[in-house]
Amino acid sequence: MYDLPALMALLAGALAVTALARRVGFSAPLVLVVVGLAVSSIPGVPDYTLDPNVVLLLILPPLLYSAALNSSTIGIRANLRPIGLLAFGLVLFSTAVAGGIAWWLVPGMPLSVALVLGAVIAPPDAVAATSIGRRLGLPRKIMTVLSGESLVNDATALTAYRVAVAAAIGTGYSLLAGVGMFLLAAVGGVVIGYVIGWVVHRVRRLLRDDMLESAVGLIVPFFAYLLAEEVHASGVLAVVVAGLYLGHRSPAGSAATRLQDRAVWNAADTLLEAVVFALIGLQLRSVVESVSTDFGPLVVTGLVLIAGVVLARGAWVFLVMYLPELLRRRSPNWRLKVIVSWAGMRGVVSLAAASAIPTVTLTGAPFPHRDEVLFLTFFVTLATLLLHGTTLSWLIGFFGVRGTEDYTDALAEAEAQHNAARAARERLDELTAEAEPPGDVAERLHRAAQQRSNQAWERLGRSADEVGESPTAAYRRLRGEMLAAERAVFVQFRDNRRIDDEVLRRVMHQLDLEELWLSRD
Repeated sequence: MYDLPALMALLAGALAVTALARRVGFSAPLVLVVVGLAVSSIPGVPDYTLDPNVVLLLILPPLLYSAALNSSTIGIRANLRPIGLLAFGLVLFSTAVAGGIAWWLVPGMPLSVALVLGAVIAPPDAVAATSIGRRLGLPRKIMTVLSGESLVNDATALTAYRVAVAAAIGTGYSLLAGVGMFLLAAVGGVVIGYVIGWVVHRVRRLLRDDMLESAVGLIVPFFAYLLAEEVHASGVLAVVVAGLYLGHRSPAGSAATRLQDRAVWNAADTLLEAVVFALIGLQLRSVVESVSTDFGPLVVTGLVLIAGVVLARGAWVFLVMYLPELLRRRSPNWRLKVIVSWAGMRGVVSLAAASAIPTVTLTGAPFPHRDEVLFLTFFVTLATLLLHGTTLSWLIGFFGVRGTEDYTDALAEAEAQHNAARAARERLDELTAEAEPPGDVAERLHRAAQQRSNQAWERLGRSADEVGESPTAAYRRLRGEMLAAERAVFVQFRDNRRIDDEVLRRVMHQLDLEELWLSRD
């Protein structure tokens, strides 16, 4: 555990580096890792030894849950085959390849321990890859596949890791027992996650209190993870399934809850991701100090392992995913497969799993080659982050891989907005026929519905550089200036003690909601 000043320094420093990286347009995860490496070598800096319990219990569940909330259940269903091949098949294949390399190159390393290492470094962490992909506009299918893979592959790797560790410490797991453990973890995690999602969705609808609804949502990832792990199911799958279920049904909740949840989870993601990648770099000192053997052979083994996992991912993507599609004459885009095969950065889950390896076996003997496993995990994690992270954006630009969904999305939104506005006007006509509202309320509501429809159609037109400012853009700009003027008056009244701070906060909230609506894409 860290002392309080060290923890505060970690949080503040990670956020400061993230802010600077975003300001200059660099990838925040990569900058955080590099800065963490540099800081770890400074004398007097606290030893930030990674606590696996903190990562697996406090960091991983909320990150996975937030990603699942924002994922497309429909998109994942449409891409189940590639996601499944990557999240299940590739992870097990990478475990076997990496384990075989380690068993071959590290003198005296038992096969079971080599497979522990293989399972630890098998799952890629797609946070950095997806952040680069979003910034450069990768096609939605690739983003869905990479996101879906990152949601599930940790569950596969951690289950394989449990089986390999059990065999290494002398529990004596057979292949059949390992398959049974894997099935129990997968099925149990899915069932528990679905049940929790179903129950929480109905509980939140009964509460009818946005604060309580958000508070309940905050405990879902931790509750789902702990409950699943308690019955030896996959906590990762439980969290992911619960998040997918609740995210898919979020339109049934209140607007206030959705706005609040989005702000809370965006802030949590920013903080947790910053801390995670900073911690990866800060492990340098503790990992180096833990190794008592010669670094030369370990570095060579690490380089071969990197080549092995990179080639294993490329071979799997092209031989198992691309070739069958080509033989079925579906003309798949090989450039997209290159991008997917190169998005293989490892992350903090690998380091946490390596740190959680028992120190002794059931006989009381030291766990064989534990220090070597920890060093090789750190080496592969760091190298893949820097290798793929610094070249992925170049590769995307070189192949010219860009999404074409913008116009299609705008057209679909315009059509849906047109039909929604028509339904709104029809409902308004029904209500006004029953009781005429006072003044020009009906006319104002008709204009508001028509404006919403026009906004979507305007996005399909030419750019503002070609035709000038659109009516909607002009409205947003002018209304934004009006809101700023209103805020200034309310603040002046507060400063002059003509209204209380509570009144100011209430009206500011109303103005902020309107500004948020104006600034939406």
